[in-house]
Amino acid sequence: MSTLTQNAGYTPRGGWFSRAENWLDDKGKSAWIAAMVLGYIFFWPVGLALMLYMIWSKRMFSSSSCARRTRATFSAARPTGNKAFDTYKADTLRRLEEEQNNFESFLERLREAKDKSEFDQFMDERAKRNDDAATA
Repeated sequence: MSTLTQNAGYTPRGGWFSRAENWLDDKGKSAWIAAMVLGYIFFWPVGLALMLYMIWSKRMFSSSSCARRTRATFSAARPTGNKAFDTYKADTLRRLEEEQNNFESFLERLREAKDKSEFDQFMDERAKRNDDAATA
């Protein structure tokens, strides 16, 4: 196997779909969009299937693909052989994961507060409309 295919994320065990997915991930989001457009041009169900797959796998709206993030996570967990660095890296990754979880929970609370305020505003407007309709 050449170094080009090794660097491109080629896995000999995966089927043609896995190889195509890895190849498109290595090329970036624009390759996925180009494949989707070509699918629509040549046979529209293929383009539709690619679009649905991109949405389902969160490739459509993320800045980087899920597969690329997964590969980076696995490579970050691999020990380097330097105990001091591995300890530092483990502590840093644990701290970053904790910060990410805290930030995600903050965003969730923020969304819930916004939803609640919008719902309360809707209910107030609805009650006002009902009062106006009852007095009219």
